[in-house]
Amino acid sequence: MKVLTTTCVIAGGGPAGMMAGFLLARAGVDVIVLEKHKDFLRDFRGDTIHPSTLELMHELGLLEKFLARKHTEVREISVEIGKEAFTVGDFTHLPTHSKFMALMPQWDFLDFLLSEAEHFPNFRLMMQAEATDLLAQSGRIAGVVCETPDEIYQINAGLTIGADGRHSTVRAKSNLKVREFGAPFDVLWMRLPFQQGDPTEPVARFLGGDFFIMLYRGDYWQCAMVIPKGAFAVLKAEGITGFRAKLRTVAGFARDRVEAIESFDDVKVLDVRVDRLEQWARRGLLCIGDAAHAMSPVGGVGINLAIQDAVATANILGPIMRNRAPKLSDLQKIQRRREWPTKVIQWFQVQVQNRILVPNFRARQTPKPPLVIRMANQFPFLRRIPARFIGVGVRPEHISKEIEPAQK
Repeated sequence: MKVLTTTCVIAGGGPAGMMAGFLLARAGVDVIVLEKHKDFLRDFRGDTIHPSTLELMHELGLLEKFLARKHTEVREISVEIGKEAFTVGDFTHLPTHSKFMALMPQWDFLDFLLSEAEHFPNFRLMMQAEATDLLAQSGRIAGVVCETPDEIYQINAGLTIGADGRHSTVRAKSNLKVREFGAPFDVLWMRLPFQQGDPTEPVARFLGGDFFIMLYRGDYWQCAMVIPKGAFAVLKAEGITGFRAKLRTVAGFARDRVEAIESFDDVKVLDVRVDRLEQWARRGLLCIGDAAHAMSPVGGVGINLAIQDAVATANILGPIMRNRAPKLSDLQKIQRRREWPTKVIQWFQVQVQNRILVPNFRARQTPKPPLVIRMANQFPFLRRIPARFIGVGVRPEHISKEIEPAQK
């Protein structure tokens, strides 16, 4: 077993882990980030970069450079309910420098963070490196055991951060208690071809009890179909022909392209869950992002919340970790800072799933447009409210002056 020593080891190279690693390294903290895959090229993830994240890029002096990467800008949110279309959100009035949401493949976003983090010699990313266990010493988490194709590592660290997603190994090994809120649906991700003349704005469509989302990805549509929890087995039993027929009814202008789904190998299942750790930390260990609070896809705010967790982590711990390992009381400040926004958003997600999605799954009918949607469509100034909630979120974080970069 090979032994490494660092100030902070982060399990998980997703948005929370990479942002936390970048900002801590920028603040002068020695960081190792562990990513279990060989690259960032994994499909079927959320690709929305919210205005609040773009504002962070502005505060870091990286916005222009970031937006030079290929992306699509979304200024309004619309939804189709049956044969009616409603505009329900307007980002153009947000108090941010970028008054839009950017659609960018997540691997490009992560690659951008990596390219900036690599300017700092105290940052290290290990690919194909999976944290499989925690190291404990005198009741304190003292690092991780990490496995790669060629070596097993013992990584000693003053702080271990679990940012390894909703199926977090770090969380499972930590014995921290999880509170489950339940999610009565799953999401099927798939691709449909893009054709000249298609719109490029996101499409959200309610029809006959089905909910279908389309995100423009340059040369194809990344599509999500919301289904009742566990229903994928039933769909598979009906065969690919039956699935295509169901898809054809909700795909709108793309209905003639469903033959692109050649088999169920082209369909990926997201096991939706909504949960939250009762305590996000123990001595030497902190969980953030989905490892601390698995979010529903409702509102598409999970990535945004994970990034906000990472910024709060760097703001609070960066100055401390230049001098010493953080105490449990230091780690608990992150939970106190981020738990309330998490609770608010999870409450909203549970209300939507229980009051809108589940009743229409059962009734197999197109829902009536809720009053709030009809009001926002009729009175444009009301569209600023959902845009603010989704685009900026609850208690947005900003880059603290206390974590100004160390010398590159």
